[in-house]
Amino acid sequence: MRKISSVVLVHGAWHGPSCWSQVACRLLAGGLDVRVPELPSVGPAAGEPGSLAADAEVVRAALAEAPGETVVVAHSYGGLPVTEVAARAGNVAHLVYLCAFMLGPGESLLSAIGGQEPPWWITSTDGRTMMPERARDIFYNDCSDEVAAAAATALRPQSKASFTEPLGAAAWQELPSTYVICERDNAIPLFAQEAMSRRARDVRRLDAGHSPFLSQPDELVALVRDIVAAAGG
Repeated sequence: MRKISSVVLVHGAWHGPSCWSQVACRLLAGGLDVRVPELPSVGPAAGEPGSLAADAEVVRAALAEAPGETVVVAHSYGGLPVTEVAARAGNVAHLVYLCAFMLGPGESLLSAIGGQEPPWWITSTDGRTMMPERARDIFYNDCSDEVAAAAATALRPQSKASFTEPLGAAAWQELPSTYVICERDNAIPLFAQEAMSRRARDVRRLDAGHSPFLSQPDELVALVRDIVAAAGG
């Protein structure tokens, strides 16, 4: 039997480690080591060197530091750096794609959505970063007004380069994986999640929007614990 000691939580575009706070605290209370890396593609300096490659290196370092066998939970864009490096880490027992981009070698986030930027991506004047418009409706549609307002205030610029750089590897081709479809997601359409989920060995569903770590932390933690228990069995 493999004992799962750690969970690594990887945030998505425009967000930071703090979005995982409620989930991380509950998993820590359950005895798991929890790592929440901060991706360099997000923040005031996201345009330099905020690439997918830089994000993948940060995820690789977090996995190297995680003790024992590890389950990785990737949200949204976070699926890309996880996909790039997880198979080479040597200690990843299971991948969880939480309404995340589960792509293959040669694919980028932009190519996966058809090569056309959606109208709610607002590019900076220097063309290097983006901010989301209508975050309340797109990311936090099932959150309370108070939670949604606080989360939207915490959003930071995202590097455009991180969305155009193609993957060189696909960890899900080598490691067991679960795709968690969020059925009320306004950021990644349901049909797109279902298409990507066909690459996973297991599919779960949450009646949630794009940010269940804020709207349904207890349900998400229960799901992660169930996956950890199964991966350890």
